[in-house]
Amino acid sequence: MEDKTITKIPFGQLGIIIHESCKELGKKVDDYIVERRKEEFANSCSEYHLEEIKESYIIDNEIIRFSNGEAKGHLKETIRGKDIFILADIGNYSVTYNMFGIKNRMSPDDHFQDIKRLISAIAGKARRIHLIMPLLYESRQDKRNSRESLDCAMALQELENMGVENIFTFDAHETRVQNAIPQTGFESLHSTYQIIKAMNNSEAEIHFDKDEMMVISPDTGAMDRAIYYAGVLGLDVGLFYKRRDYKKIVDGRNPIIQHEYMGADVAGKDILIVDDMIASGGSVFDIAKELKNKNAKNVYVAVSFTFFTNGIEKMDEYYEKGYIKKLFSTNLTYVPQKFKDSDWFEEVDMSKLISLLIDTVNYDDSVSPILDATNKIKSFIED
Repeated sequence: MEDKTITKIPFGQLGIIIHESCKELGKKVDDYIVERRKEEFANSCSEYHLEEIKESYIIDNEIIRFSNGEAKGHLKETIRGKDIFILADIGNYSVTYNMFGIKNRMSPDDHFQDIKRLISAIAGKARRIHLIMPLLYESRQDKRNSRESLDCAMALQELENMGVENIFTFDAHETRVQNAIPQTGFESLHSTYQIIKAMNNSEAEIHFDKDEMMVISPDTGAMDRAIYYAGVLGLDVGLFYKRRDYKKIVDGRNPIIQHEYMGADVAGKDILIVDDMIASGGSVFDIAKELKNKNAKNVYVAVSFTFFTNGIEKMDEYYEKGYIKKLFSTNLTYVPQKFKDSDWFEEVDMSKLISLLIDTVNYDDSVSPILDATNKIKSFIED
């Protein structure tokens, strides 16, 4: 999928607006597009293709912050008639700003406001606007229980009303939230192929063999993902389900009483725990320890997003004790350098896939082959 050839005429001249939250990933994406188009159109005589060979497709922009915390978006070059892609990471808590002399970390709410500021600065002059938000804003508040806000749906409707034509995200917590914007394109991509490839390249002792490995879902919500991994890798699948205390609410959720396991014997097998994200890490830690108590061989964890909101000290501890062998996670959201430097962490680069997505949409081609990497994963495993 990542090596697909693009030869069509673009829908509009490409322009990429990279928010401050996504500079590192955005630079890699831009580099891949520059490299790919130079190779594709180097020998072309087409005027359209020659105009698309550039040293960078990034639109220079900034968010100007006033001393009281208010802000405005500013585009430093023309975007008239261009096919604009906005790339932003709402989970990057390393970005700061000053308000009344106090340094504040930007929250997902702050980042989302900046996205709307950049869209507003476009002022309807672009040919199309696409938003690539790898970590979907308010994705865990996608449904309503009792008297609650429905934040994700409301945010998507705001973007639709501002003229965004397509919204791309990764491993959305619940894809049915797209029902809130039926007239706007919404696609949730997956990092499965890139994670499996990274596992194969970094761990020589990993064997995707039914007799040596199992896939485990940490809860019922991640079961579809686990079944997919198990299906393409030809492995058995197991499930932990959470027994919660519904009489209490701690940190916005009902506390877990016990993790119960359902599945085949894990003794002597490598275990791959798959999920969309690690927040505090509590569930993964409990499950990894339980699996080791059941005599599992090595425990690997694969997620799209890593937060560790309570710090990584416990992860360091569980690695030292041998409960978790390796964590595979993407660069789709901010990852602190201390995570990257840890022996237990393996970063999975997603920039090439995002660059192909931008290229494909810019040339008005179908994104279906990018959304489903099943055949590529199977051929990769067979080789």
